[in-house]
Amino acid sequence: MAPVNIGVIGTGAISQLHLDAYAGNPEANLVAVSDINLDRARSVAEKYGAPTAYGDPAELLADPEVDAVSICTWNDSHAHWAIAALEAGKHVLVEKPMARTAAEAAAMEQAVAASGKVLQVGFVRRHSPNAQVLKTFIDNDELGEIYYAKANVIRRAGNPGGWFADKSIAGGGPLIDIGVHVIDLCWYLMGSPKAVAVSANSYHRLGNRANITTLPRWQVSDYDPAANSVEDMVNALIRFENGASLAVEVSYSLHAVRDSIGVAVFGEKGGAELEPELEIATEKFGSIINLVPQITSRTFELEPAFSNEIRNFTDAVQGKAESVAPVAHGAEVTRILEAIYASAEAGREIAL
Repeated sequence: MAPVNIGVIGTGAISQLHLDAYAGNPEANLVAVSDINLDRARSVAEKYGAPTAYGDPAELLADPEVDAVSICTWNDSHAHWAIAALEAGKHVLVEKPMARTAAEAAAMEQAVAASGKVLQVGFVRRHSPNAQVLKTFIDNDELGEIYYAKANVIRRAGNPGGWFADKSIAGGGPLIDIGVHVIDLCWYLMGSPKAVAVSANSYHRLGNRANITTLPRWQVSDYDPAANSVEDMVNALIRFENGASLAVEVSYSLHAVRDSIGVAVFGEKGGAELEPELEIATEKFGSIINLVPQITSRTFELEPAFSNEIRNFTDAVQGKAESVAPVAHGAEVTRILEAIYASAEAGREIAL
């Protein structure tokens, strides 16, 4: 089977992880790169050996050599370029969040149905070896029915600024940026149940915390400490139709004693913590036993996760495998995120 001819739209930081993974995948052939900064597109194309660089993504989508695209642009253009790519007959891997709103996500689902092409969502943590090992335990009923999960990502001074801090572009703050990763991972491990209600709170108290100068932080090139229209912190309880629930806590700015990340699921026969490290709790012969799977790494690591994600995408395009993160999953997670923001704004639990 011929390798998949790949085009990459957007050459910011996240695209480098896609490009590195494509470079290491024998089933992928990078043929084009586009960016609104044509000089940067040319530089990236040269670095990764792509024969063509475009200053307009529409030109890349019109290129008959391109079979599939990675969309690595700002959040406000995910839906636009994904739909345009599908209409141009291309398969799509779109970075998370798939969309800013449920309406955008629904339009993307409709475009997938009309095109018959693959749209995979960039839920990269699903592809990490530690998550894959835990999913195998769950699929083999080692934990029993999952009825409760917890997800958190806490940063004390972690607002990147720039477009990340502009709600009109990003769609929101830490919830839609970093919270989406752990919410999706819990939901995926729970068996992807349908959400029926959400109760949430959102806080805008600390802003960018630009006054904190002693902690390292990643800042985008257009960082402006005075510009911020996104939330500092969100907490939520999500209820599902099967009776399960998911507790969520995410922040860019919080007076916490340390940064932290956590993903934990609990079932009738056992439970597990996936982040920060994979460990499984179960019962044997009247005792509680903690199991530590012997794998290369029990923590999330970027390189293997992105390599696995890109391999799953090219396999799905070639018809050799199902996408681990299909468009329907992205649409449901977007619906949950939108409901969290809506509940926080309304100050009450809302039904979905």
